[in-house]
Amino acid sequence: MNNFIPQATTTSSATSRTSPGTSAGGSPASALSFISKGWREVRDSADADLRLMRDRANSFKNLASSFDRELENFINSASSFSVPPRNSSSSANSPAEIDFVKRLQPKLSEFRRAYSSPDFSRKVLEKWSRPTRPSIRIDLSAIRNAIVDEVDVERGERVRVGSSGRSNVRFRDFRWDWKTEEGEGDDWEPIKALKTKLKDFEVKKSPDEIFGAWKNSELVEKLKSSLKAFRWESQDTKEVPPLDVPELLAYFVRQSEPFLDQLGVRKDLCDKIVDNLCSKRKNQLLLHSVSGGETSVIEGDNINDELDLRIASVLQSTGHHYDGGFWSDLVKHNPSDRKRHVAIVTTASLPWMTGTAVNPLFRAAYLAKSAKQTVTLLVPWLCKGDQELVYPNKLTFNSPEEQEVYIRNWLEERIGFKADFKISFYPGKFSKERRSILPTGDTSQFISSKEADIAILEEPEHLNWYHHGKRWTDKFNHVVGVVHTNYLEYIKREKNGAIQAFFVKHVNNIVARAHCHKVLRLSAATQDLPKSIICNVHGVNPKFLEIGDKLASERAAGQEAFSKGAYFLGKMVWAKGYQELIDLMSKHKSELSCLKLDVFGNGEDSHDVQSTAQKLNLNLNFQKGRDHADDSLHGYKVFINPSISDVLCTATAEALAMGKFVVCADHPSNEFFRSFPNCLTYKTSEDFVTKVKEALAKEPEPLTPEQRYKLSWEAATERFMEYSDLENILKMDENNLKSNKNTVTKSVSMPNLSSMVDGGLALAHYCFTGSELLRLATGAIPGSRNYDKQHSKDLNLLPPQVEDPIYHW
Repeated sequence: MNNFIPQATTTSSATSRTSPGTSAGGSPASALSFISKGWREVRDSADADLRLMRDRANSFKNLASSFDRELENFINSASSFSVPPRNSSSSANSPAEIDFVKRLQPKLSEFRRAYSSPDFSRKVLEKWSRPTRPSIRIDLSAIRNAIVDEVDVERGERVRVGSSGRSNVRFRDFRWDWKTEEGEGDDWEPIKALKTKLKDFEVKKSPDEIFGAWKNSELVEKLKSSLKAFRWESQDTKEVPPLDVPELLAYFVRQSEPFLDQLGVRKDLCDKIVDNLCSKRKNQLLLHSVSGGETSVIEGDNINDELDLRIASVLQSTGHHYDGGFWSDLVKHNPSDRKRHVAIVTTASLPWMTGTAVNPLFRAAYLAKSAKQTVTLLVPWLCKGDQELVYPNKLTFNSPEEQEVYIRNWLEERIGFKADFKISFYPGKFSKERRSILPTGDTSQFISSKEADIAILEEPEHLNWYHHGKRWTDKFNHVVGVVHTNYLEYIKREKNGAIQAFFVKHVNNIVARAHCHKVLRLSAATQDLPKSIICNVHGVNPKFLEIGDKLASERAAGQEAFSKGAYFLGKMVWAKGYQELIDLMSKHKSELSCLKLDVFGNGEDSHDVQSTAQKLNLNLNFQKGRDHADDSLHGYKVFINPSISDVLCTATAEALAMGKFVVCADHPSNEFFRSFPNCLTYKTSEDFVTKVKEALAKEPEPLTPEQRYKLSWEAATERFMEYSDLENILKMDENNLKSNKNTVTKSVSMPNLSSMVDGGLALAHYCFTGSELLRLATGAIPGSRNYDKQHSKDLNLLPPQVEDPIYHW
């Protein structure tokens, strides 16, 4: 039918096209016969579709027979169901009705395509599945009204012509194959079921008579109560007022505090702004509580806590839930083996005896000891030339495996148990200007995606100054930074130190915000970084506690445990307290004439320090550096440490563990040690002289079990688990395992402005570190954007031109 093209005929009308009814040789009966044939084809096609629909419906018999859906369909359709009307013959001789025949052909084509479409049965099933009354019916009265007269050419009947000159025909012998309810033959099953329902509805007077018995039944009442139970609204949530403009501004200011700090706006000023914005709202709530006779009013003094509770209550009342964040990666490590993975990344390695080499090594050993998580320690690998500059006594290693054996032997001699953790290496280079090791390339790529779960960045600012790679918080589920060094104090001592410290301070803020979820500062001596909290998470080498127990038992037996006076030990660079020591000794040379101080250390400034002391004729005895646990150091009674550049001096903790006196400055870096009775702090140079004489004249007190445990790595690991939120994360993981949930997801209540700013800062830092010119201008090692050929050879890595072809080909 779609390919039917009517032949051109001449009519008395002004139109150039003839209707289908007058084409095909000019016989109206032939045209109507053609339409009838088309309708039969439509009927056959629809009949086949309905049979297919019935077969598909039978496969969902259990769903179709659901009581709730049937009841809902009957109730919704009963009150508004109507029988399709039967129209009688309309008036004849209407030009508008004749025009309908012209528009009939394309409509029939669309109708036929719709019924022939394979999606028809699916759409009908979807239509029937809805609780609405059926609206599909076939009304042929329009054709009957359009053609009012019929001429039977074969029987010789006359054709009447209207005033318009067009022939008018009447349906006399035009018969449809679709049977009416009085006709003979089998009707379609859906039509037969529909007729049966119609007859039932005709007998009833009203819908109330049909469903009256159901409305007040016990079953319907239970159904209503069940539906009410599904309502999510709470009566309490409706009473929560929305956030007003001052509260939104206060939340915006508080979230922007780290960013405002970058602009020089102090935190106390931001707190005052938040306090002023929230005070008005607080007064309104108090007045409302008093006027309403309520006894529960806001009594807290912390505006930040009140604002948090206010935001949380509003979010809870709305039921809003948001997963993810701006520039965040939600597809992360899934602990499928029911064990978490911890990667500890540090900036130094043994045999360099520095804090960032020793303390992360102990942390890895004691975290792995609990057996709740697997641990990987990632340390830098230096090529032979850098090893000779860094490691003492020109000690070098030919392979990472050789250095790993040295590290494990040194560790097991001190902890007394076999540490079950993995040691990996990343490429690094030694910077003579900065006197530290800087990573080369993307350090995060040396932790496989299967183990990228929890990351501990020892010195996060140091690791990320020139980090050009994947964002740590995107690859790992939880990232903790541990700040070891007060870099600002060191930089201020250099030329143009104040300007350099200003820029380094803001760079540290940026990288800490961009790459860490939580930052732990060992003491308040460090820079106040975003997301940071102060806690000493370092312990003492167990060997020093054993030395302390041995010396205490000797003293208890009446033996002389301390036969020597005072000493100082540390890397011989000016920033490690040597400048302060020389100043104090030269200022009070006469008062301390009886003090002969032994100094142990090696370093870049050894010659300058010793020559300065000789010029001032100070009573200092310089010796080569040695291990603090060396037997030659056990007999000293007083450890003097005037340094104010340390964050948390490891040597001070070791001296206290051995039961010695410690004389140190009244400085935030020594806050943790003030609770020990053998720690003597001074504020002025005169006070320094008094404390030194007091320590030389008295005997130190033995450590109590509580003090001994406080210095141990077991206690330090407990503090680390608590303050880094790892304890809560592991507990949450255990609960998920109990409930058979092996996935770790991040969920926050709303899009956080702070996280979006962090993402923007991370992107800006990534773009900055991608430029070799900008890297060199800020002091990076040339060519450190990626590792070199020697690193690829030592660590069995891909050649640098393959890893980074744009910059090397």
